[in-house]
Amino acid sequence: MHKKLFDKYPPKDKSNLIAILQDVQALYDYLPEVALQDVAEYVGIPLSRVYGVATFYNQFRLIPLGENVIRVCRGTACHVSNSANILFNLETTLNIKAGQTTRDKKFTLETVACIGACSIAPVITVNDEYYGRLAVKEIPSIIKKYSTKPKQSTEK
Repeated sequence: MHKKLFDKYPPKDKSNLIAILQDVQALYDYLPEVALQDVAEYVGIPLSRVYGVATFYNQFRLIPLGENVIRVCRGTACHVSNSANILFNLETTLNIKAGQTTRDKKFTLETVACIGACSIAPVITVNDEYYGRLAVKEIPSIIKKYSTKPKQSTEK
């Protein structure tokens, strides 16, 4: 299916690598290995170089995101409001580190430099929902809320 994306790009043109990777990620929400192999072949560069580009830019993901993406703000206002404790508690509760996804694919935990909600620090987002002035004791109920939500359809 992803090979149709290549049609708008001339073959063996290295200058389109990032645009092609963006299109592939838009289709799958991450960059599957088989797609990276096809991109390397189409653009005419080694797979290792495609991986190098995909891992250099933080816009690209090599693993799929979980059903719910938790972003922990680590900006200055959140930092001084103890977001490190929030992050540690989320990592402990979910049994993953920042940048990882739970085995059941329910949650992905990420850190961000700034969410832009400094007035309600410390703050996290779960998908598009904000949780500000967050206390560690609130984390279990937030996790439970998203653990019990029915899975959203992500068919494209």
